[in-house]
Amino acid sequence: MTLLSVNVNKVAVLRNSRGGAEPSVLTVAEAILASGAHGITVHPRPDQRHIRPEDVLALSVLCRGRAEFNIEGNPFAAPRENYPGLLALVASTRPEQVTLVPDDDNQITSNHGFDLDRDSTRLRPLIAELHALGSRVSLFMDAGSETLALAANIGADRIEIYTGPYAEAYALGKPDEQLQRCAATARAAQALGLAVNAGHDLDQVNLGPFLRAVPNVLEVSIGHALIGDALYAGLSATVRAYLEVIASSRR
Repeated sequence: MTLLSVNVNKVAVLRNSRGGAEPSVLTVAEAILASGAHGITVHPRPDQRHIRPEDVLALSVLCRGRAEFNIEGNPFAAPRENYPGLLALVASTRPEQVTLVPDDDNQITSNHGFDLDRDSTRLRPLIAELHALGSRVSLFMDAGSETLALAANIGADRIEIYTGPYAEAYALGKPDEQLQRCAATARAAQALGLAVNAGHDLDQVNLGPFLRAVPNVLEVSIGHALIGDALYAGLSATVRAYLEVIASSRR
């Protein structure tokens, strides 16, 4: 079964654009879970442009014993004023899953997976530390990556396939090649004992074809498109619509 984890970063962007506490990230997350989503994802960044450390703490309490909490972030980003660092946030919240992403401080959004030929030695002890804190570890990886064996070797539990190129190809009406790359990547990861997640630019239109083509995706993380859809259709209706897309892909 594919689980839906909703990324609430965009709610924090809207809140921070005005200052104050509204719209409430916590209230939106509560509505998302009440509508049937299986988890909440956050991606705190050092510049705190959206999700802040205090949001991470509050959301971890909301999800505890009820839904999966997934924290994304760059483990190499140094702590700084008002940002304690990814590992410190994990230590204080103990999320079920941590998704490691190689994004630079100035990136608007994540746009590539790890280069494990370069980063595996640095990641290995960090993954071990995250396991010691009780979290499953997923690595953000490009479709077609040839370093999946290194992901397994350094202790990752899962990979998250970066689906941005697939979404772009789908919008152009030419998804087949990217779908084949994603499917081959999933099969290769699973053969190595790695489970598979997926995320980035997935929406109600391209999600179903993706899940039908890519085998045994355990979780999709969706934020930008889902929150955008909710502005038109309402939050609860939108969450239910995404869950129906996931369910229909299995029929």
